[in-house]
Amino acid sequence: MFLLLPFDSLVVNLLGISLTVLFTLLLVFIIVPAIFGVSFGIRKVYMKTLLKIFQWATLRIERGAKEKNHPLYKPYVNGIIAKEPTSLEEEIKEIRRSGSGKALDAPEFELSDIFYFCRKGIETIMDDEVTKRFSAEELESWNLLSRTNYNFQYISLRLTVLWGLGMLIRYCFLLPLRIALAFTGISLLVTGTTVVGYLPNGRCKEFLSRHVHLMCYRICVRALTAIITYHDRENRPRNGGICVANHTSPIDVIILASDGYYAMVGQIHGGLMGVIQRAMVKACPHVWFERSEVKDRHLVAKRLTEHVQDKSKLPILIFPEGTCINNTSVMMFKKGSFEIGATVYPVAIKYDPQFGDAFWNSSKYGMVTYLLRMMTSWAIVCSVWYLPPMTRQPEEDAVQFANRVKSAIARQGGLVDLLWDGGLKREKVKDTFKEEQQKLYSKMIVGNHEDRSRS
Repeated sequence: MFLLLPFDSLVVNLLGISLTVLFTLLLVFIIVPAIFGVSFGIRKVYMKTLLKIFQWATLRIERGAKEKNHPLYKPYVNGIIAKEPTSLEEEIKEIRRSGSGKALDAPEFELSDIFYFCRKGIETIMDDEVTKRFSAEELESWNLLSRTNYNFQYISLRLTVLWGLGMLIRYCFLLPLRIALAFTGISLLVTGTTVVGYLPNGRCKEFLSRHVHLMCYRICVRALTAIITYHDRENRPRNGGICVANHTSPIDVIILASDGYYAMVGQIHGGLMGVIQRAMVKACPHVWFERSEVKDRHLVAKRLTEHVQDKSKLPILIFPEGTCINNTSVMMFKKGSFEIGATVYPVAIKYDPQFGDAFWNSSKYGMVTYLLRMMTSWAIVCSVWYLPPMTRQPEEDAVQFANRVKSAIARQGGLVDLLWDGGLKREKVKDTFKEEQQKLYSKMIVGNHEDRSRS
């Protein structure tokens, strides 16, 4: 037993040296640069190296698939079934002409009209615009992760060894490192905001609060190995306004807050999240609601209006979609944020899915599982565009203003602009959508009848 003591002492010393070196590297290369908002470019070199490995692996897979004579990619259409944009009246007119040769204004109703609605229903079942927005975006190249094209199969020993090596790096090196960084960032956020919260209101408190938030969010961004490119920073949101952005993941908040200073809006939580919220609100005027208050639209609007009317307060950060979308499209914006009358600062966020899937499918993964998937991916790469501020025009209502902002975000981010409500992720289609189609068809029939009566 005594003979093992020197060996035990050696192991302890080596472990102590390893931990010291690890924390020194964390402090010098990650935490200190995050505090001052600088970067040594290590993440960009890492991203370029990954791209070269992905390209080589994809070429090797394609060559192997060609040798084995099996299809590599499954047919995939990122959008609705290809067709010319036409109205209900035009399509029914075409069906009538091809079926009976009669003009549209001959009868009030024809049995062939049913085929239009049958075809629409089948198209929706086969390739609808909504449900595909709540599943991971399909990749055409292998990124050495589990989420990949279903036709990718075993090709060679070298590719298998490369995948195994990548898994070891992600789980045995990157994951512990990222957990340590996340723990550091959250701990500093709670401690720093709590201390700043005891200071008297004034410029000093505001200055310290701003830098504590930025520092901690930047550390959390590095915990995800996030590589973010910000465009048009001169359009960043200003005090007294509302920042609205498309929503893909809970980390959207960290992505934006690591480059700006925002007042958050949300429901009060318990547990660890509640501790963080209570600490943050001491240093910064965030807008937190009780569970019973969230459903009161008038109370929410009143609190938000009071906030934006004070030009000394920070811009509010809101995601009007109300749910996470898979970053291929932008869905309907809730009109509440656009009824307040404040200046709106649109922001478009576009993630690169080949390094890691940022989309949170909340109906499939819990928060812990989602964070584990994020921290075991290669990196989170995204681009952020700050669009010019927009204000509501005199002739616009809140819905029209929301749609105009949504279209601008979709256009800048290269996303599909959809009119559907993201709430369809968990709810059935509202009767109003079905009634709208019924009204259009009824108007077409009744309108033709009235035209013939006048003639």
